[in-house]
Amino acid sequence: MACSLDFIEFVSSQIASAGMVRYRKMFGEYMIYVDEKPVIIVCDNIPYVKEHEAIESMMQSAERGFPYEGAKEHYVLDVSRSDFAVKLVKTLAEVLPYPKSRKKKK
Repeated sequence: MACSLDFIEFVSSQIASAGMVRYRKMFGEYMIYVDEKPVIIVCDNIPYVKEHEAIESMMQSAERGFPYEGAKEHYVLDVSRSDFAVKLVKTLAEVLPYPKSRKKKK
């Protein structure tokens, strides 16, 4: 089941104060970027964030899951708690690297 655009816009609005938020459709699912860093992957209308030591203490009781077959385990982000989601996303955006730029094929 693919994600609904309404849900993507809801997630984006919940974390809007974390920085510059944009999203991109990828293979029927979405990646949400904050300040040009990929922070949240949304699959089947479930927002996931990468397991990272910077947010480990914040996500101790969080549900975990696999966003897609073959993926590593991720935390499921509760975006209904906007203040918490913004704090977590800001923390992740600080420690995650920018995506590597791809070289164009000639």
